[in-house]
Amino acid sequence: MTPLERRASASLAAIFALRMLGLFLVLPVFALEAQRLPGGDDPALVGLAMGLYGLTQAVLQMPLGMASDRWGRKPVILAGLAVFALGSALAAWAPSVHWLAAARALQGAGAISAAVTAFLADVTRDEVRTKAMAMVGASIALMFALSLVLAPWLAARIGLGGLFGLTAALALGGMALVAWVVPPEPPQHKDAGRGGLREVLAHGGLLRLNLGVFVLHAVQLAMWMVVPALLVGAGLPAADHWQVYLPAMVVSLLIMGGGLFRLERKGYLRAVFLLAIGLIVLAQVGFLLSEQAPSVPLLAALLCVFFVGFNTLEASQPSLASRLAPAAHRGTALGVYNTLQSLGFFAGGAAGGWLLRQHGGQAVFAAAVALTVLWLAVAWGMAPQAPRNAASVPAH
Repeated sequence: MTPLERRASASLAAIFALRMLGLFLVLPVFALEAQRLPGGDDPALVGLAMGLYGLTQAVLQMPLGMASDRWGRKPVILAGLAVFALGSALAAWAPSVHWLAAARALQGAGAISAAVTAFLADVTRDEVRTKAMAMVGASIALMFALSLVLAPWLAARIGLGGLFGLTAALALGGMALVAWVVPPEPPQHKDAGRGGLREVLAHGGLLRLNLGVFVLHAVQLAMWMVVPALLVGAGLPAADHWQVYLPAMVVSLLIMGGGLFRLERKGYLRAVFLLAIGLIVLAQVGFLLSEQAPSVPLLAALLCVFFVGFNTLEASQPSLASRLAPAAHRGTALGVYNTLQSLGFFAGGAAGGWLLRQHGGQAVFAAAVALTVLWLAVAWGMAPQAPRNAASVPAH
């Protein structure tokens, strides 16, 4: 990487990290802590509040991605972080789960993922873009690991409201990074994207990735409606869940870092991609079979398998999407991609909560198995190696 690429990758990864740390801090404790609020005894309502963030994200990712093509990445990112901070402050105050759901919806209106990812694609060359995207993916994964350690400890001391207050402060820190650390954006994309949605939606390779990111995040969020309770049922108190989460995450990052880049350079990205999906399937099957009699070692092993697949896909899918997208419409393409990601968050929270209330945890994992098997079947037809020239890639 050039010095500019390193600076851009590190600063944009830090923005993602600050924002995602705020989101992830509430994820491991949300289902348990929300029970303390009026309305918290309804798993479907709690799941809706957890996932509603994704619905407003889904509505706004595409128009804000297109806006970043027209008017620049930085203004969109700053505005989105400000809205996210406001929603976090409202969630910190929320006196009931209904108010919490409204605050989560406002949080989601700060939909900046497409603009940040497009910005990163603008300032990196094709041959280093997977590494740059992996820096973002690794920063998100590290924030997830950190949140798994901190969330139970912080929740016991400052409560769910305090966690959301901290989330607002982290968003303000992200705005400071955009203003003073992120390098100037290249001017060539401004006013270049005057559409391109039809071209993006007709692209076979992008459609596969859009389905994949939807399934990946739907399964992730649905899991966290059930996994904390499984660990408690296996005899591990909530405050000690980090003892499972952290080693599983660290091992998964070592496996991903040791294999992804080397295999991609050798032309095996398709095999790695399909293997990662297969690991997600394997983890969900394991959770399904262990739901009736969970044990801490088994759940730890299954989480490690899941994190290997999840972290690999988090690093590779955005890179592939940015390569396949026409350069003039990269913000639009990544807006569609992030819309499907956000819809996955919403569907996972809402459907996971409903299935848990109506049919129990096994139904959540059975649905996850069905979705991931479908994804594997669709992804099987992807090209053996993603092309290097993002501007001239045909649909396939």
